[in-house]
This record gives sequence, structure tokens and C-alpha cells, in this order.
Amino acid sequence: MTAHAVISILITIYFMYDLLIIGGGPAASAAAVYAARKRLKTILVAGEFGGQSTVSTDIQNWIGTPHISGADLAKSLKAHVYEYAGDFLTIKEGGYVTKIEGTAGNFSATIGEKDVMNARAILVATGSNRRQLDIKGASEYEHKGLTYCASCDGPLFAEQEVIVIGGGNAAFETAAQLLAYCSKVTLLNRSDKFRADEITVTQTQKDPKFRAITEIEMLEVYGGDFVEGMTIKHKTDGTEEKISASGIFVEVGQIPNSSFVKGIVDMNDVGSIKIDPRTQATSVEGIWSAGDVTDVLYHQNNIAAGDAVRALEDIYIWLHKHKA
Repeated sequence: MTAHAVISILITIYFMYDLLIIGGGPAASAAAVYAARKRLKTILVAGEFGGQSTVSTDIQNWIGTPHISGADLAKSLKAHVYEYAGDFLTIKEGGYVTKIEGTAGNFSATIGEKDVMNARAILVATGSNRRQLDIKGASEYEHKGLTYCASCDGPLFAEQEVIVIGGGNAAFETAAQLLAYCSKVTLLNRSDKFRADEITVTQTQKDPKFRAITEIEMLEVYGGDFVEGMTIKHKTDGTEEKISASGIFVEVGQIPNSSFVKGIVDMNDVGSIKIDPRTQATSVEGIWSAGDVTDVLYHQNNIAAGDAVRALEDIYIWLHKHKA
């Protein structure tokens, strides 16, 4: 190896970025654009662009765009970020951070098994993934009628009866999508209240093919080679009921993608990163977080992007107060 090659490798290894952004959804993408515009030496490590929205066929609440598919939103985010690629923004797509070490002003992040990047500050915007249904038969019938993606699998159940599990916006949006082609949609919710927006609940309940059952305990997914239904127990009187269905769509929440910073920053019981809502700062100086990986009350694309911008404003000030 020539001396020039050795020097190039050493420069790559010890180059210190101002900011490392981890993630590829709306939060990370917004942060990358703002960081580049503020002329911060930034590296974005994104497994892929778009986040969880990539499975949505019709997103209607991305402000400024009445209708956009998840796939098109991902393309739009990626295009916007790459518009700023250059002297101030390096993009490492297809990589995942596995470990973070160091202290404020001198962090190192391992990407994959051995690729190391150094940065003075870090923004964690890695989002979350879907929580699995934990009842008898759920794992057995996954991909055999039980699914976590209505956009992917919903059309397979046209003219059939299906079940949706959950009470939030995701569950009601899934139900609304399925009502377009399924013969009957039954939504099951453990509590007596829905967490979804009132307008979404009202619009969905207008469809005569829709039925919601609340205050229940889910006991078992049953069937033969494929799902045939679910057994539930009514909390009000203790009676059990079998609900026939060819498909079961699960929307029971998210698990934050935060394992790589476990033991580093403070988290709540489910692994969401605790942040200062005024600044998005975590419990560790020099590390901020934004989006669905945090413990904020509401998780939406627009909220994630806005939180990331708030974080960038604070990061910018912090970096200039702590110049290398």
C-alpha cells in the first residue's frame, strides 16, 4: 500500500463531522436538509428512506400534498436530501448504526460491523417498527392470514370478512382501506375508548360493513391451514365469542428502534428515548433525538419532521458554543 493510500485511509477514519444523523424517515430527512443549509459538516446514515410510511398507499395528511403514496413520499424525501449532498452533507444509504461510544464533542459510531464515523454531535431519528400480537395462535398464523400490512396484503382478502386489531389512527385507517373491498370489517379494541382522531372514527363508523367491539380480551387466533377467526372474551360479562374472519390485520402500536443506544441515553419502559420537548435533547449532552423513536405523546410524519427541525436549531447553537 502506498503512503498516499495510507494517508487517505487515516483521514477517513479520523475525520470529525459536526453532526451524525441516524435514520431515513421524515425526521432524519428534515434534519439533513436543515443541517446542510446551516453548513454543518454532516453525515446521514440511512438504512432506507421513507420510514414506516413506505407501506401506505394513500397518505392524506402530509402537509402541502393532499394525496401521496408512501413509496412516492420516500422518493420525495430522498430527492430532497440528495439535493444537498456535497461539501456539507455526506449520505451513507443502506447502513445501520450498531454502536455509539464517546462523549459530547467526540462521538464515534460503528456502522455495521467495523465502519466507524466520528462526530461532535448526534441526532437519533431511527423511528419505530410494528409491535407483534402476543396471543395464542398469532405466531402460528403469521403469513397465513394474520398480517401487519394492510397495504401489502389487504387486496388478497377482497369480498371476505376480516378483523382489525387496535384503536388508534393506524387501526382505523387500515379498517377504512379494507372496507373498500372486504365484505365486513370488525375492529377489536381492548379498552372502551379509541385513540384515533374523532373525525377518522366517525367516518369509518358510517360504513354499514364496519363493526367495532370494545372492552375485550383477545384469547386465540384459530384456523386450519389458514386463519378462520379469533376467540375473544368480553370484559363486561366474561362471555366468550368466536368471530369468523379470513384475515386478521394487526395495528397494536410500535416498538422504537433504539437498541443501539440502550444504556447510553435515558429511555422509558418501552424503549422510547426521553427528550426535553423544548429542545429534543436527550439525557446525554451532545445527543438529540426526534420522531417516533422518542417519548413524545403523538407520532405523525409532520410532527417528526417538525421535531427534527427544532432539534437542528438547538444543535446548531450548541455546536457554535462548543467549537472544536
